[in-house]
Amino acid sequence: MSTLDVVDAYLASRRALGVRLERSGRSLHQFVRETGNAPLADIGAETVDRFLRGRALSSSWTSKYHALAGLYRFAVARGYVATSPLPTERPKLPPRQTPYIYSTEELQRLVDATAVLYSRRSTLRAATYRTLLLLLYGAGMRVSEALGLQLGDVDLRQRIVTVRNTKFYKTRLVPVGPRLSEELAAHLNRRYPLAMPDGGASALLCSRKGDRLFYEDVSAMFQQVRRAAGIACPAGELRPPRLHDIRHTAAVHRVEAWYRDGKDVQRLLPQLATYLGHVSIASTQRYLQMTPQLLQQASQRFAIYALQEVDRD
Repeated sequence: MSTLDVVDAYLASRRALGVRLERSGRSLHQFVRETGNAPLADIGAETVDRFLRGRALSSSWTSKYHALAGLYRFAVARGYVATSPLPTERPKLPPRQTPYIYSTEELQRLVDATAVLYSRRSTLRAATYRTLLLLLYGAGMRVSEALGLQLGDVDLRQRIVTVRNTKFYKTRLVPVGPRLSEELAAHLNRRYPLAMPDGGASALLCSRKGDRLFYEDVSAMFQQVRRAAGIACPAGELRPPRLHDIRHTAAVHRVEAWYRDGKDVQRLLPQLATYLGHVSIASTQRYLQMTPQLLQQASQRFAIYALQEVDRD
């Protein structure tokens, strides 16, 4: 059997049990593409190791390993392959990447730099990626959530975007501001003339043929945009800033704004957690990468509190 046949059968069997395997599904389909959809039994240990390591050894090794481990357990149990070619020892992985918090000026440079993606074969590609960046920041979405949006998920009249079946199997309504709403309206005007293979359920962000965009391709395109925007790898980091870091940035900028406005940040954090689609406030607290700006705002708030306590004494 071809690798794609086995992958599809494996995912179907797991999803029939209520297990979504979205990230694993993306990894397995990437595995299919990188191996040329060869028969699974013909794929050896070197090919598997090359896939796991990717262009550079990173923390993604673990998630890809778990995806392949599930696939090969399924394949061995059904006799599609005799043994698993997965490595028996795990390499020493580099530390997890620190989220990069873009400045507002850097965000503007990123949006402007999407122009480098213009292509005569795909004249709307640059504008589509511009819309993606604005969605990630303006609505605090995960990359996978933005790529999963359907045409029918955008309600311009109420300025609401419906994010369906998120990371934690929930659907949430995300309000968007007037500027992002205008950007989405402009995008829809560009999108509607393209093919809509699934009608109203077709992808909001798509290729020139109307197909959904692949996470890996989008991430690679973003690195091209990042370089054009002149945003380099921070000192001490092994890898450059990522597309997903725009979501981190949106959360941090919101908390900074609350501090500046004198808001009760601890009271508002549960609202931010709901907006971001976190299952608990603890996830949001871990999510907030402390920046010099946040530290300054927190210190100022503590100084005011301390002075008030002294006055009471």
